Amino acid sequence: MKTYEYDQSAAWFQRAAKVIPCGVYGHFSPAPCVPITHYPFYTARAEGSKFWDVDGNEFIDYMCAYGPMILGYRNPIVDEAFQAQLKVADTSSTASPVMVELAEFMVDLIPVADWAFFAKNGADITNYAVTVARAATGRRKVIAVADEYHGSSPWMQEAGHHGVMDADHVDVIRVPWNDATALEQAFARHEGQVAAFIATPYHTPVFTDNALPAEGYWAQAEAVVRKNGAVLIVDDVRCGFRIDMGGSNEYFGFKPDLICFCKTIANGYPISALVGTDALRTDCAKVFHTGSFWFAAGCMAAALACMKEMKRIDAPKLTMEKGQKLVDGLVDIAKGHGYNLKVTGAPSMPYLRTTDDESLMFHQKLCGESTRRGAFFSSHHNWFLSCAHTDHDIQRTWDIFEDAFKAVLR
Repeated sequence: MKTYEYDQSAAWFQRAAKVIPCGVYGHFSPAPCVPITHYPFYTARAEGSKFWDVDGNEFIDYMCAYGPMILGYRNPIVDEAFQAQLKVADTSSTASPVMVELAEFMVDLIPVADWAFFAKNGADITNYAVTVARAATGRRKVIAVADEYHGSSPWMQEAGHHGVMDADHVDVIRVPWNDATALEQAFARHEGQVAAFIATPYHTPVFTDNALPAEGYWAQAEAVVRKNGAVLIVDDVRCGFRIDMGGSNEYFGFKPDLICFCKTIANGYPISALVGTDALRTDCAKVFHTGSFWFAAGCMAAALACMKEMKRIDAPKLTMEKGQKLVDGLVDIAKGHGYNLKVTGAPSMPYLRTTDDESLMFHQKLCGESTRRGAFFSSHHNWFLSCAHTDHDIQRTWDIFEDAFKAVLR
């Protein structure tokens, strides 16, 4: 099977490094892509389940732009809604009626939602949710789960990262995932001081297995938060609408006060949302939080079209089924070569790890060899399935994985 070369990608990166810190920064940085010679850095075009890099190489995309792509790149329904709104008004001096329509749709769709508020990025919304919780309770401290990511603001990053100071974490208390007792003890140690508990619906750290909630965990956690008069915030930025159209909490059977959404809600157009209960409506209204492009109507029209289409086709069910089919085949291929491929997390956004090498080097090579044959895999992050992935894509991916295994074992 032919393997890809990345001459143009390397040339663009050399140009970028002269004018952009890191060349490519943030979560798209080449640093975690090991071996680095096996990955492209720049996309020329994308359509459906695939993208093509600047060297003309075609990839079946299992990162889906790190989550935002859910219906397929260049989805005509979403793109046409965006373009139609753009022709009349986008960013203007007043809000657009489509903002009201989008909020109404989300309130009807999501059982816990009595209102909706819109921004641009996931971190905008997680920051805002914490601010609303502080306004509502008059307290400062926030409990979060260790190793969970809620955005790039200093309080959300791990202590020790460049530019992150000890003072940024003074009011952040970290507890282990799936440990309701530790959560209760944290509340007890800081009695009357905790504004909120923020967590993802299930645990999705990088470089390690993902973990679903233990039986009864969310019921216990919700009870502890309620007993202590704090606000329960679910960061559904990554998982939202890939597990349940009512919010991932509906799948796991609990009721938060606030839910943060981003990634999938507009199939790649930049918009995020916070929804919440009526009890927090007044506090939300009082908290000032805004941005230059937060009222851009084109993205709201795209989000409304995307969410309607996701509901129509039951996107969570569809992507869960596609993901299960994909990983079942990959596990069988690994087993055929005498290796154990462990799959954790929801099938619509699985994390895969070859358990036979704890250093992860074998798995990194395997993902790299798959990528340079046309199946874009990450070795350190959960993958994403989209509604656009076809049975042909999955069969092609299995063929690539088989050939990649042979290459690594030579």
